[in-house]
Amino acid sequence: MDPVLVTMFWVLIVGLALTLHIGAAIGLAVLAAIFVGDLPYALFTQKLYTTFDSFPLLALPFFICAGDIMQRGSMAEALLKLAKTLVGHITGGLSLVSVLACAFYGSLCGSPPATTAAIGGIMIPAMQKEGYPRNFSTAVNTASGTLGALIPPSTVLIIYGATAGVSIGDLFIAVIPTGILTMLAFMGTSMIIAAKKGYGLKSVRAGAKERLAAVWEAKWALMVPVIVLGGIYTGITTPTEAGVVAVVYALLAETFITKTMTWKKFQDILYSTAKTTGMMFFVITAAGALGIILVYFNADAVVADLLNGITTNKHVLMFLIVTLLIILGTFMESVAIVLIMTPILLPMMVQAGMDPIQFGVLIAYGVVLGNITPPVGMNLYVGCAIGDISFAQLSKAILPYIAAMVIVYYIIAYVPWLSLCLVK
Repeated sequence: MDPVLVTMFWVLIVGLALTLHIGAAIGLAVLAAIFVGDLPYALFTQKLYTTFDSFPLLALPFFICAGDIMQRGSMAEALLKLAKTLVGHITGGLSLVSVLACAFYGSLCGSPPATTAAIGGIMIPAMQKEGYPRNFSTAVNTASGTLGALIPPSTVLIIYGATAGVSIGDLFIAVIPTGILTMLAFMGTSMIIAAKKGYGLKSVRAGAKERLAAVWEAKWALMVPVIVLGGIYTGITTPTEAGVVAVVYALLAETFITKTMTWKKFQDILYSTAKTTGMMFFVITAAGALGIILVYFNADAVVADLLNGITTNKHVLMFLIVTLLIILGTFMESVAIVLIMTPILLPMMVQAGMDPIQFGVLIAYGVVLGNITPPVGMNLYVGCAIGDISFAQLSKAILPYIAAMVIVYYIIAYVPWLSLCLVK
């Protein structure tokens, strides 16, 4: 392997081992590669400029802002009440409410940690009050938070689409079956655990009138995915424009209809959005520069030769790549994985006959799974803070949900129809 790549990877590994911010670790690795390879330092500043000059990536701050508006307003709580009327009567009902509420909230948000914080902050205390163990309550909400990126809009898919030049609208549509399958897998896992351990007594089934009332109360929140996906799918709006529409709609609904928005809340939302966007774009910029260096020194060819040296069988190659993405997700941040691995793996998978849309769903699922795998899973840290349990306790309690996601991951890898049935 080229000395430049070796140096870059060692600096990156050391930076991660020293627990530097992922953007700082990648940035230092890029600077080390530029120094060793005698490359122009303008490469980094040029990438900084071109990153912010991307129209598709503008969708990120808009969807982040829209999700924050609805989280601080009344929409998230309305969706929670709706979920409770639908599945709250089943054994282990509150755990199923958590899963369904996270799926609903994912259609507003796009971020796994934000979904975990929004729904987990409400459901974990509620589940404990009903007698569910702290470990189980935290695990189910932490795992279900991943649905925030598997029910469109998804920040991970926006980044992949912008990087790979693939339609973000098609990616949003393509991931829906995967998100639903994952939701069902989480529900099944929760029901098995609850039945085996005797968690959660059955509550009274909500009547049709109560369910209709919950749907009516949540109507403003339920309109968000209709507006976003409907606008994109019909060609009325681009994903970026749909993000703007989502912000305007959420702000108007929370200000003039539900009347939960205040000037102080709005200021906090703007600050939070700017902070989150700034951190994400810092990582995107650094990882984008790293990706340029990887391509410049033919790292994609090195990886392709390495994998082809192991096997030329398409199905075995798929297994190796999925396994690689799972491993990377355990210690790397999701945005960095997408930006680094897309230019390396996408050409290889397209050559092997995979549709770029399916690969987008595949790589997104891998990095989303990384949100609940130790030691770097962001959802785990959010869950620990909300559930007030140790990292070790949560890491053990969440293992059944990790297993469920791994099974679903290999299913979507080997059944392309799941990712392409709504697009093709």
